Amino acid sequence: MATNNVGKNIQRTFVRWTFYFFTWLFKMLPYPAIQAITGGLLSIAYSFVGHMRQSAMHTLTVAFGKEKSEDELQKICKACFYNAGRGAIELGIAMSKPEFIKEKFSFSPHSRENLEAALKEGMGVIGISAHFGNFPLMLIYLAQMGFPTHAIIRPSRDPFIETHFQAARERLGLKTVHSYPREACVAQSLKALRDKELLVVLMDQNTGSKSGVYVDFFGQKAGTPTGPIVFAMRTGAPLLPIFTLREGEGDRHVLVIEKHFYLEQKSTDTQTIQYNVQKLTNIIEGYVRRYPTEWGWMHRRWKSRPKSPTPQAETGIHAA
Repeated sequence: MATNNVGKNIQRTFVRWTFYFFTWLFKMLPYPAIQAITGGLLSIAYSFVGHMRQSAMHTLTVAFGKEKSEDELQKICKACFYNAGRGAIELGIAMSKPEFIKEKFSFSPHSRENLEAALKEGMGVIGISAHFGNFPLMLIYLAQMGFPTHAIIRPSRDPFIETHFQAARERLGLKTVHSYPREACVAQSLKALRDKELLVVLMDQNTGSKSGVYVDFFGQKAGTPTGPIVFAMRTGAPLLPIFTLREGEGDRHVLVIEKHFYLEQKSTDTQTIQYNVQKLTNIIEGYVRRYPTEWGWMHRRWKSRPKSPTPQAETGIHAA
């Protein structure tokens, strides 16, 4: 046990000082120089993440194994890691150079109008998104554009780094709802909606039956959070799909925001939750199918497995 703790402390210290180094580097260098340096580092880093590559390939095979060749899956896997790396670099730049965000992001046609129309309903808006594209910068861009934006965030394991991120989010206008403790998360989320503001929830990662329900995702049962549906049931707030896409191989991003809609009510609350969680999961799957290199395939989406064929819906929260 002591050896494990020493190893974790060494790893955490390395990550922390790497983080501080790149934070300093991004402040000091112009953007073209950062691109030149980090481009090579991403290629090197990809060769050192063998375990994560295996996990990503497993998830890709479950999702696309009957539709795509091994070569196609390998290409998606590599592009996924590169996009994640570039996204982290862009986030680091934006924290020290906020003007970067507005320069690199824009709304797709009708997306801004769709967001404004949802907010005009006057009941708050539940933004439905995923760990897709450069979603952290997407959230900050929404706040920078004047939309009162809250996001449910899972704090970093390192409290020093989390303090830095929290200060940056506050400075850039994004309001944080920490995913735990659960009672505080629920209370803050409901307050944001009752204040007629935007609450964005990422609902594409694994959660067990104690805090979610199992629905189909790429033909497999996936434990999925119910929080957005429960919030909508309690407040009447509309649901609004929000995603961000990288434009080609470049560093520009476009927000795609669909028209808002409301819960479809069923005979019981349990049926309402189950049906609508599946509906939102179908929307997320549609984006992942169309833009597979934008999603984080290294996540073990089907880690939890249902214990019975008819799991009961509960009212848990899952976050970024």
